[in-house]
Amino acid sequence: MAEERFPTTQAVRALREQGADFALRPYRFEEKGGTETAARELGLDEHLVVKTLVMEDELGKPFLVLMHGDRQVSTKALARVLGVKSVRPCDPHVAHKHTGYFVGGTSPFGTRKPLRVFVEQSILRLPKIYINAAKKGLLAEISPGVLETILNPTPVRVAT
Repeated sequence: MAEERFPTTQAVRALREQGADFALRPYRFEEKGGTETAARELGLDEHLVVKTLVMEDELGKPFLVLMHGDRQVSTKALARVLGVKSVRPCDPHVAHKHTGYFVGGTSPFGTRKPLRVFVEQSILRLPKIYINAAKKGLLAEISPGVLETILNPTPVRVAT
């Protein structure tokens, strides 16, 4: 049987360059299906599917937030943690400008610009996670330790 081939995205390149242990998990993408679709298609608990959110503070300074698929970010709590007045999701066009990725295919790995990364702290305690590999319908299965090693994220408690 022939080996299944996956696209080499910028995120996959970044993971390989860092020597990360990961496996690619393709699924049938549905527009606006989000982590619920990915979890259903791959037979996973949605809590293990981590979404990458591109956000900005009131001055327009961008950053990434990694959150459980079945949770939302409390922007008020996040603003308090960051010591800013407010935070909000970036407009999709602005998010693409910062990351090089389109909404639905945003990965924290291999972004166009280096961005600060915040991670919901409970993600770091999971045995493994599934996170976007920079293509709609493609997740990378990794240990949370890979996030810590490659991204050096700041743990936060901002889930609702």
